Amino acid sequence: MALRIGPEICRTLESALTREWLVTNGLGGYASSTVAGVNTRRYHGLLVASINPPVQRMVLLAALEEWLLTPAGEAVPLAAQEYWDWTVYPQGFTQLDSLELEGMLPVFRWTAAGRTIEKRIWMEHETNRSVVSYRLVTGSSVSMQLRPLFAHRDYHEQRHGQGGFDMAETSDGWIIDAEGVRSYLGVHPGPIIRSQPDWYWRVLHRAERERGLDDEEDLFTPGLIEAPLTQGTQVIVVAGIEPVPPGWEAAASLQAALAQQAVLEDPGADNPLACQLVRAAEQFRVARRTPDTPPRSPQRSVIAGYHWFTDWGRDTMISLAGLAIRPGMLWEARAVLDTNIRFLKQGLIPNRFPDSGQPPEYDTMDATLWMFQALSTYLRVSGDWRFIADRLEALQGIIDWHVRGTRHNIRMDPQDGLLAGGEDGYALTWMDARVQDWVVTPRRGKPIEINALWYNALRLLADWSERATRSGQHFSQMATQARESARQRFWYAHGGYCYDVVDGPAGDDPSLRPNQVIAMSLAYPLIEGDQARSALDTVSATLLTPYGLRTLSPDDERYQPVYRGDQRARDAAYHQGLVWPWLLGPYLDAYLRTQGDRAAVRRVLEPFTAHLTEAGIGTISEIFEGEPPFRPVGCIAQAWSVGEILRHALTPK
Repeated sequence: MALRIGPEICRTLESALTREWLVTNGLGGYASSTVAGVNTRRYHGLLVASINPPVQRMVLLAALEEWLLTPAGEAVPLAAQEYWDWTVYPQGFTQLDSLELEGMLPVFRWTAAGRTIEKRIWMEHETNRSVVSYRLVTGSSVSMQLRPLFAHRDYHEQRHGQGGFDMAETSDGWIIDAEGVRSYLGVHPGPIIRSQPDWYWRVLHRAERERGLDDEEDLFTPGLIEAPLTQGTQVIVVAGIEPVPPGWEAAASLQAALAQQAVLEDPGADNPLACQLVRAAEQFRVARRTPDTPPRSPQRSVIAGYHWFTDWGRDTMISLAGLAIRPGMLWEARAVLDTNIRFLKQGLIPNRFPDSGQPPEYDTMDATLWMFQALSTYLRVSGDWRFIADRLEALQGIIDWHVRGTRHNIRMDPQDGLLAGGEDGYALTWMDARVQDWVVTPRRGKPIEINALWYNALRLLADWSERATRSGQHFSQMATQARESARQRFWYAHGGYCYDVVDGPAGDDPSLRPNQVIAMSLAYPLIEGDQARSALDTVSATLLTPYGLRTLSPDDERYQPVYRGDQRARDAAYHQGLVWPWLLGPYLDAYLRTQGDRAAVRRVLEPFTAHLTEAGIGTISEIFEGEPPFRPVGCIAQAWSVGEILRHALTPK
């Protein structure tokens, strides 16, 4: 499946700015911008390095301003930049013919000054190094003039004002020191270097302006570099936090990057969506490097989404089945599971590893319970019983903590065997939007999907205990109590679907939300038979859209289908009507269980083929607005969106 953006979009500014490319390095670092070349986000840059993988990301090289200098003295731009007053200069995108993806690596082509110029961007795997190459495809020789623009700041921030930069000229570029980080930029072969340190003022990031956030930035430039561009040669720009090693070659670097993008498992030539998403999935799987990591026991993790998420426990466990639990990837799935088990604390795995490397946060009810599902899938696919058996004591400890009570009032209610939790100021389920002290959807009490996961954890642990010749009767009895209580308590007969939460501060909550599909979709369904069919029909009629499930019924007065404005406005809508693609995973599981119509799966997934060229090119967005045209918003690339759609795209007909 060749993904291509043609001139009708590339040369139209508004269209080119809404489409973004993303290249990653397996450490949490990345390079990313728009098709037009304008950085619309503070998160955009050609080298966004992960200083403490996979966190502490810094925008080092923000952009390259690129010009062709013809023998006649004409200066022709390839780059574009937008400033505080909406001025766009230069406007190289007006000559951009196309952007194509090789795997997930962007290839740009311009027709400019009677020449065809090709540009490629890639990153080296598990190295904070970006490479940009320029090739003259047709036409006579020309010179490339390049001006690097540096930010050297945390990727959540903006740089304001001059100062703080030290630079040293080298034979092929510069060494830049700022904010305690050193970066290297070199151009090959044989450049002319003109050191002229200066500043570019008030560069606009329009996406941040739309979000009501700090939207301008000042960038440092050390000067200009010129290099000849002729037939049969390339101009290579290398930027990293370490100098290139002796003997480094651009051709070998590119081949290694392309090999990393290769499809690891052929889903079949008739399934282009699955082929592309296998490549997209590779972007989320990363190394986690800590000083105490044993050399032969590497930690692995999953980035929840680009550009601004780190590795989150919940997102990891939901997406892992699609991202890595398949032949060829099982070693990585095992390492991800082991990493999270290693961080267990009071019966919980971390919800989030913070950006700046602080201790993990343990403020979720469901991440640990989703881990049981991931372990079950891993065991089914791998047959690696020893992995489960060796960790059985830790898994039993999780249940013990939940029975007697762990953080945030998470504990089993001994009266009915259901799991409850909640605390002022916290949202402990996946519907976790919070603005300062305002929790948008607290869902305190006994949420339905939490208890479906709780029931499954008990059933799975009973199975595994028996297989290990230990008594699992205690867990079986707890599971039976939870199942019977749930089937009595969660059914909302008046609506023909399930309560979203029972025993909340205001009683039982009949809000029509998608969480109930999880109770029908897991290995051991909590809701079955006529009730499951009725609830699924209601969800299908009211919440299903071409890109996932709405988080709230349009008939609810709280329904908010639009995602615009400042952080408070956006977070207010986050789980109150917006569409989440990952929910199609459990929805289709429940649909197949009740209907058995596998042909319907491809019909449901078909809209994502077109979406691959609409926002984050080659990948799937985090969320969509709740009404047509279902505008993609949020992160341009989300692990559980890709993982759950890929999981079903790989399912045989």
